[in-house]
Amino acid sequence: METSTAGLEIKTERRWVADAVELVSSMRFAISLLSLIAVASVIGTVLKQNEPMPNYVNQFGPFWFEVFDKLGLYAVYSAWWFMLIMGFLVVSTSLCIVRNTPKMIKDMRSWRENVREQSLRNFHHKAEWSAPGMPAASVQPLADRVADAGYKVKVVDKDGAVLITAKQGAANKWGYIFAHSAIVIICIGGLLDSDMPIRLQRWLGGKSAFNGSGVIADIAPNHRLSVNNPSFRGNAFIPEGASSSTAILQQQDGVLVQDLPFTIQLKKFIIEHYSTGMPKLFASEVIVRDNDTGKSFPATIKVNEPLIHKGIAIYQSSFDDGGSKLKVTGYPMSGPQNYTIPLSGEVGGSTPFGKGQGTEYTIEWSGFRPFNVENMAQNGQDVRAVNTGKSFNERLDKQLGSATKNTSSKDLKNVGPSVQYKLRDKTGQAREYHNYMQPMMVDGTYVFLTGMRDTPAEPFRYLRIPADDKDSVEEWMRLRAAIANPALRAAAAERYAQHAIAGDREDAPRLRDQLRESASRGLAIFAGNDKDAGYLAVSHFLERLPAAEQEKAAEVFMKILNGALWELWQAAREADKLPPVTPDEKHGRFLQIAANAMSDAFFYGAPVYLQLQGFDEVKASVLQVTRSPGKNVVYLGCLLLTLGVFAMLYIRERRLWIWLRPDPDGRTHALMAMSTQRKTLDFEREFDTLKAKLAQSV
Repeated sequence: METSTAGLEIKTERRWVADAVELVSSMRFAISLLSLIAVASVIGTVLKQNEPMPNYVNQFGPFWFEVFDKLGLYAVYSAWWFMLIMGFLVVSTSLCIVRNTPKMIKDMRSWRENVREQSLRNFHHKAEWSAPGMPAASVQPLADRVADAGYKVKVVDKDGAVLITAKQGAANKWGYIFAHSAIVIICIGGLLDSDMPIRLQRWLGGKSAFNGSGVIADIAPNHRLSVNNPSFRGNAFIPEGASSSTAILQQQDGVLVQDLPFTIQLKKFIIEHYSTGMPKLFASEVIVRDNDTGKSFPATIKVNEPLIHKGIAIYQSSFDDGGSKLKVTGYPMSGPQNYTIPLSGEVGGSTPFGKGQGTEYTIEWSGFRPFNVENMAQNGQDVRAVNTGKSFNERLDKQLGSATKNTSSKDLKNVGPSVQYKLRDKTGQAREYHNYMQPMMVDGTYVFLTGMRDTPAEPFRYLRIPADDKDSVEEWMRLRAAIANPALRAAAAERYAQHAIAGDREDAPRLRDQLRESASRGLAIFAGNDKDAGYLAVSHFLERLPAAEQEKAAEVFMKILNGALWELWQAAREADKLPPVTPDEKHGRFLQIAANAMSDAFFYGAPVYLQLQGFDEVKASVLQVTRSPGKNVVYLGCLLLTLGVFAMLYIRERRLWIWLRPDPDGRTHALMAMSTQRKTLDFEREFDTLKAKLAQSV
């Protein structure tokens, strides 16, 4: 059976208005709204909010991106429909409070003395007894005993009878009032701290988002918010030695500039690390200058220790690079040339590259990190040069995937600096790269890691370039250039044939010629062309053979290729007037990893490999600047909600009536009845105790 809403009734001749108010202020309507808010909160938790729009396009595709954008799912908590639901919840709860609070207060004050003896007999918890004398003699002892039990008591004369009415726990109804009021107050506080004030300024105040580039001081007033803006949450990016008096508020269609009543100057950004290399402290030493008075004061802003000035809280949000100066060396990744290109750049800037060489690129320096904490736990899996039992994609992922390939154990270490940049061609197409400065141990071998990805939504895929005896990439670069040089390939094939077939056998010249031809062809296939190269080209070559011969042919082919690559390495060093390499296990391992890297370099997608050689770091602090007038309002709502829940759960309202009337035999007949909102074992015990004590008191 449904309980209808009670309380004040709407006085109107239009029935539909009264019905609408009844519906909106009903509990079923409020529960429906809360269910919708819960569903929206789930969406807002599962789907990352306020991400750059290209990320959503990459994740969902153009069609679903447009659908979700129309629904406002990328900013659920500021979507128009979410605000509408919140508004209806406030209205519904407010109507419920307005309609029911007067009745509840009246009921708390009421003694419910308009009862009759017959109605008391219909109570489940009732008791009757007879006492000597007239009712007047029994009233005071009974009233005193009820008062001793903690009840408030009132005695009412009733047409020849006496009614003792008592109540306890009437404050229970304050719990309902406080809890419902808390919902309204918390929602209002949330709306005050939401972007609703900014939306109103955009709708009514002529403000619009800025989506261009330029100096913040030159941005037009229609893109700036006043220092009197009641509520905002933005970020201030401040390099060491620089200052800022504005915060940037991200919007879906650009940014808004929030002017601050003070200027923040970053003196020094402090970061401390644990022994594993993990950061343990972020702090910003700043000087804050009040724009009105000109007075300044120093302060230190730490994580979870914000600075509050003029009602604005400044939090240590994160840190970034403030324009570090980088020195790098470029190595060509294609062609027979082996040379170096000294380059320099600044994080946040760009450097032209390749002009006058047939291709033009722009290097956009997007990031620098002086330390990188990686999980270097070894998983015992070796890096294979080629495995015909696996697909090419599996083998490629083995080489270009994560640097650690291990999720079951952790060995966190600081592996040193890294640089991140985009290489953009003249058509505007760009790939992003992430290169580590120092070699790191991966699967038992020191390698230089250089990552590549086509879009920001993808993870980096890492090419592993083996470190040589001097912990550099020079030997690998020499070998890479040699494989692209036909003359050196021919010399290597000749050297391999001479070393493989020695002696003066009669058929030795013929065998040498055959082996030289096979080695030369194997190196040419491995060197590849614009369509395929490396082990992919080898796989395509072997697939053209009969299936029954492929396994044996692959074994012979790889034996000749490995031997020819060794001789190619020696020939390249000899051409550069360097001594030959000692044929041992260490250099054999290097050649194996080098061959894997040369094969995977076909997918690297860049004409140059940039190795970080030095840097002059400039730190920058990212501070979150907020004004939250609704915070104290929400605190008040939480206090009322706590008090309300406590009152509803732990304060039990009980009502007690004792009807005393004279019997014809000169005695007094007593009828006791009790009621409560929640029938519990405690109430049953209390009723039995009172029944026994009251019957014995007269």
